[in-house]
Amino acid sequence: MQTKVWSVAVEKPEEEIIAKAAQIIKQGGLVAFPTETVYGLGADGFNETAVQRIFRVKKRPLNQALILHLAEKADLEKLAFLEDERAWKLAHFFWPGPLTLVLPKREVVPGIVSGGLTTVGLRMPNHPVALALIRAVGVPLAAPSANCFGRPSPTKGEHVLQDLGGKIEAILEAGSTSLGLESTVLDLSQKVPLILRSGAISKEELELVLGKVDRKEASIVSESGCPLKVIFLKGNAEKKAKYLSTYLAKKPSEKIALLLTTATWGFLGEVPAVFYQRDLGNQLEQIAPLLYEELRNCEAQGIEVVFTEAYEEKGWGQALMSRLLKFTQGQIQVIE
Repeated sequence: MQTKVWSVAVEKPEEEIIAKAAQIIKQGGLVAFPTETVYGLGADGFNETAVQRIFRVKKRPLNQALILHLAEKADLEKLAFLEDERAWKLAHFFWPGPLTLVLPKREVVPGIVSGGLTTVGLRMPNHPVALALIRAVGVPLAAPSANCFGRPSPTKGEHVLQDLGGKIEAILEAGSTSLGLESTVLDLSQKVPLILRSGAISKEELELVLGKVDRKEASIVSESGCPLKVIFLKGNAEKKAKYLSTYLAKKPSEKIALLLTTATWGFLGEVPAVFYQRDLGNQLEQIAPLLYEELRNCEAQGIEVVFTEAYEEKGWGQALMSRLLKFTQGQIQVIE
């Protein structure tokens, strides 16, 4: 299979291209498309055969539920039972946006979408291309991230092509995603809302709307498909720089990459040209998509050990560390 790659304008997606992509999905095919978080791999959410292909293509375990992507808030009550006003309240504040709501599902949702559970994850993405595609198809799209299971999330169309080229029908290429961090997954099927996956909407933001919110996430090593050894340095910038200077002075034999913040580079200065090095800036909102991309670059260049930084585990830092540790099975090294 040759995967078609169609470039599409972000703000005003070309109707002809969207129509071609929608037709593929209506016929049971798979199309990767951009959202504000990462690229998604879309199938007709009511077509069980098409959804099964998502699992095969991604090599994703069948018990891992998929998120249904909507184009209208009103579709919430068509797909899930709303036992109180919390879902509507959250949709009002955060949709379209990077928040997935887990709710008791209606019978119309296929069991394969929900991973055999009695609940379903629903989200309305904040991206013109995604919304145009969902509306053109006319049904919710089942869409996990458009990568092989356990690989770094795709923030560009080329990342999708690296993982899924020749395995899916088409990719809608619209440049880099604006957030580069997955949606927060919030379980509303119980009395106290529970964060199942940290993401671009923080626990603190949710609590401003709902009050108390709990957090419980899966094992940090359950999804790793990354061959890199990644060491997350924890401590202040000066101490991290001193540690790295000492380490690099020993001229280690491994092929090493340094993916560091501007603050740490300020203390570290120049390092030998043989090392792969990138300045990630200082803002977490910029670091998230850069790190995903740079981990892919490191793999392509045969890097063996990556040194990067451990971020404060709250807000975006919590979400970023959760995802990175899952992808890499990395170890956190505390610098005293």
